[in-house]
Parts: sequence; C-alpha cells; structure tokens
Amino acid sequence: SDVGSQKKRVVTEEEWLQKWEMGNIGFHKEQGHPLLQKYLGVLLNGRSGLRIFFPLCGKAVEMKWLADMGHSIVGVEVSEQAVKEFFSEHSLPYCEEPVSEISGAKMFQSTSGNISLYCCSIYDLSSSIVGKFDGVWDRGALVAVNPRDRQRYASLMISLVEKNSSYLLVTVSYDPNKHKGPPFYVPESEIKSLFG
Repeated sequence: SDVGSQKKRVVTEEEWLQKWEMGNIGFHKEQGHPLLQKYLGVLLNGRSGLRIFFPLCGKAVEMKWLADMGHSIVGVEVSEQAVKEFFSEHSLPYCEEPVSEISGAKMFQSTSGNISLYCCSIYDLSSSIVGKFDGVWDRGALVAVNPRDRQRYASLMISLVEKNSSYLLVTVSYDPNKHKGPPFYVPESEIKSLFG
C-alpha cells in the first residue's frame, strides 16, 4: 500500500510532551503487552541477567516486570512526567542526576540500580553513554519515530546492541491512507531494509 500520505508527517517533541501532559496516552498499556509475554523466550533466549533497552519507554510496566526477573533495564523517554510516573506508580524509590554528556538530560535510576531511565531525545544517546544491550523491546518506538528519521533511528539501535542480542519489534498494520499516524505504518520490506 502507499505510505505517501505519511512520508512527510512530523510529530514534534513538544507534541509528545503535550500528549503526556493531557493524559492522551492511549499507547500506554496498563497490563503490559501480551506479545512480550508470548515471545519472552525469544528475547531472553535462555539467558539471565541481561541488559535490556526500552526505546521511547514511556512508563512501560514491562520495565519493572523484567527488572524483577533479574534483568538490568535502560530506557529513554523525552517526557520527564512519564519517567516520574513510572517510578511513583510502582512505588520505586529513585535518584535523579544530570547526564554530563547531554545538555539538559537527566538520568533517573531506581535505588536498587537495576532500572535507569534517561530523560532526553533518543538521538542524543550513544553506546559510549548507555553501553550496549543484550535485548531490545521496541513496542512503540519505531512506529512513533517520524518516517524521515527511521534510518537514523535504526542505525542508532543497531549501534546499541551486542552481536548476539535479541530485538523484539512490534508494528501495526493498517491502510496508511486512512490514518495520518502515529503510530505510523512501517511495511515489512522497510523493516528488512532498515535492520537487515
């Protein structure tokens, strides 16, 4: 199908912040995503104590779920409100500190140390700041990224994963001429060209 109507669509950082402020977060799943539960074995691949990355994490409940299993979670989210709501909704004490390499960025870390959420643009991150990951749960990031930024996003994600990592990606299928997005329609052919 034709994705021409979405190609030039741009959602600004301010629009995402406004969605959080207004509570317009229909993309948030209170119970966690059933596909993560279904494919958890693929993500973990028999391994324990993994570093798992949540791009554009919002306040995803799966971060706590995986941390409780003994994994180390790192997320990135532009909305400080979302990050603080994650910690408060799970009654998790945390500390907050500036990220010296990124102007204006903050890192919120659970006092247990196993959940670290960066509040900044995902494009400000690099492996020198956050390290590399054994797994990625991309539940709503690629489909939220502006279509013109997909190659940049995919290149960043590839640079953040270890050789034997697992990358779980959820997309949505619909007629892109009927919805302006986000979530944006990303055809399977484009996923293959972005990630190989």
